[in-house]
This record gives sequence, structure tokens and C-alpha cells, in this order.
Amino acid sequence: MVADDSQAAHGPGAAHGPGARSGPGAVPSDDLDRAAAVFAEVRPRLFGIAYRMLGSAAEAEDLVQEVWLRWQACDRAAVADPAAFLATAATRLAINVLRSARVRRETYVGPWLPEPVDTGADPYLGAERGEALDLAVLMLLERLSPTERAAYVLREAFDYPYPQIAAIVQVGEAAARQLVSRARKHLRSERRAPVTGAEQRRLLTAFVAAARAGDLAALEDLLAADAVSYSDGGGAARASRFPVVGAIRVAKYVTAFADRFWDGVDVEWATLNGQAAALLRRGGEVFTVLTVDASERGIGRVLWMMNPAKIAAVSAA
Repeated sequence: MVADDSQAAHGPGAAHGPGARSGPGAVPSDDLDRAAAVFAEVRPRLFGIAYRMLGSAAEAEDLVQEVWLRWQACDRAAVADPAAFLATAATRLAINVLRSARVRRETYVGPWLPEPVDTGADPYLGAERGEALDLAVLMLLERLSPTERAAYVLREAFDYPYPQIAAIVQVGEAAARQLVSRARKHLRSERRAPVTGAEQRRLLTAFVAAARAGDLAALEDLLAADAVSYSDGGGAARASRFPVVGAIRVAKYVTAFADRFWDGVDVEWATLNGQAAALLRRGGEVFTVLTVDASERGIGRVLWMMNPAKIAAVSAA
């Protein structure tokens, strides 16, 4: 069982950190140390669930901290399986956050893209299974209901059995299977089979070279006929507020600002969300994270992440 989502995560007698050990009703330090050790072991998985659910590393970190507070405040002696308890808490909190996030994203300035994470620096994020991690899939998951997304993430990324998924999302087992099946069908209908990691990096490298040179013909050759370019500036950076659709239009769009955009830019390669990405720096500061999603037909999505708040962590790393 997880505390009701409206219940306070802390209160009289709750410990507020690994060092809390004094005051009326304080948790004994050895008990809190054990609680912290259990939580630390499960924490990477909790972040992995939260990030895939929310598409935001910052929101995922906040959610994991909330789970830690609930873990301190609960009756841990009554918890038979701490890992299951914590994963359930994280998933249900993420479902609630998603429901409120949809309202916020309706007023977002321009296209909303997931916040990239550096899986080169944090390989554990994709260590168990890499599913539901790359940016193109996270974009498609935004179109699912929060419960569908939760069921899909738990099954595809972490291989949870259906009875456990059903218990976490509070539906019957047959309904849990249906949630995952619907999510799979949606993703298959919206996305062609992706190329290998090596081919994706080759196409990204070629795209950067062609974009930098303003080579219209080369860009058209790289792009799938129905390619779409998304730019996320979040109202804080100059970026197109509408997706650009079609290979010819995308190629012309990219070449139109080539001289201004690439002036003084250094390109650094990184592994973000399990795929190659280009960090574009000017004056030593990352101002754009660029990546592509591709199939055998060519580059289908060009993703320009320019919102400073979303690339701050990648820039710092």
C-alpha cells in the first residue's frame, strides 16, 4: 500500500534527512540509516521510472525526493517488499504529476520536447533496458494517458510482470495487459523502426555538416519525405514556434538561417538518452542540443532543444 496521494509526506515525528536523530518522536539513527541504505539501492530505478514518465530530469528528481520523504514517514516495519513499495509510490506520484503537467503544457510556448539526460555520464539510466528512453519515444508517450504510459514504462523499460503492473496502477491484470498493448500499437503506428545507433550517429553527423554548410541538396537527401523539425525554445530562446513539416521545407528552413546560426559555433558530441547528440556551443556555453530520429527512409525528426532551463544540466556536465 502507498500513502494516499493527498496525505502529507511528513509531519510530527518524521525524520527529514539521513542525519535527523533528535527531537520528540525522532526516528533512531540506525533505523534511518537502514532506510537510507534501502532507498539508495532502489533510487536509480525510481529516477528511471520517473524520468520516463515525466520527460523531465528536474521533475523526476523532485519526485524521487518526495518518495524519500514518504519512505521516512511510513511504517517501514510493515513493508514486506521495500523495492516494490517505492516503485509503486514513484509511479503513482508520476501519474498525478502527468495529469497536472498536461494543463501546463497546453500553454507552453512552441513545441514541447523532453528534457535530455546525459546517459554517457549516467549509464545506469539505460542499463536495465533502454526502452522508453530516447527522445522520439518520450515525445510519443506524451500522447498516451498517464495510466497507459505508466503501464508501458513498467513493462517495456523494467520488465515488470503484469500482476505487479496491475497492482501499481490499480487495475485488473487483463486491463493492465490491454494498457500495454494499446501503448505498443500507438508507438508502432506513429514511428517507423529506428536505425542502429551507429547509423543514427552517422546521419546526425552528416546533418550537422550539411546544415553548417547550408547545403540544401545534401539536407534533402538525408531527410525522409515526411520529416519534421521541432524547436523547443520555451519562450526563453529564439526558436520556431511551429513544427516545420516535409523534407523540402525542413531543408530550406535549416539553410535559411545557416549563416547566422552556425557563426562561431563549436560542436561537441555526447550520448544523450542513449543516442548520439550534438552539443552546440558558442562562447563556451551550450545553447542548443541537436539530435535526430531516423529510420531506413532517412531522418524523420530533427529535434532542436534550445530552452536554457532544459539544457542547463547537460551544459554543466
